[in-house]
Amino acid sequence: MNDILHGLGAAAAYGAVGVVLLLLGIGLVDLLTPGRLGHQIWVERNRNAAVLLSSALLGIGGIVFTAIMYTYADFAKGLLSTACYGLLGLVLMAVAFWLVDLLTPGKLGAILVEPEPHPAVWVSASCNIAVAAVVSAAIA
Repeated sequence: MNDILHGLGAAAAYGAVGVVLLLLGIGLVDLLTPGRLGHQIWVERNRNAAVLLSSALLGIGGIVFTAIMYTYADFAKGLLSTACYGLLGLVLMAVAFWLVDLLTPGKLGAILVEPEPHPAVWVSASCNIAVAAVVSAAIA
């Protein structure tokens, strides 16, 4: 019974770290794009913004998943490494976004929240997933 309770506690702690990282991801995408992200997605039904945010959430989720799967035996060390890898993923996604913005015409954040579908959203979304895959591979 103690094993189950210990496992539930660990799952809750890792889950909390994951939720915090996902919320930070939402905040980061909101910061990188003009306007209020929630309003653009839920009120304006902006598909570009939804695809961009979804890719960031999937990427962070993948990093957290991998960090937990290959975690340290020591609980505190594993929890800390999960948080650190997740934060690294967020930072690298932001850097990749910034680099793509520098290398492409126009202001990427503004392009990605235009109401009309834009191919740049798929490039940015793929970049998020690729960065997450690289970080995840580095963990394993």
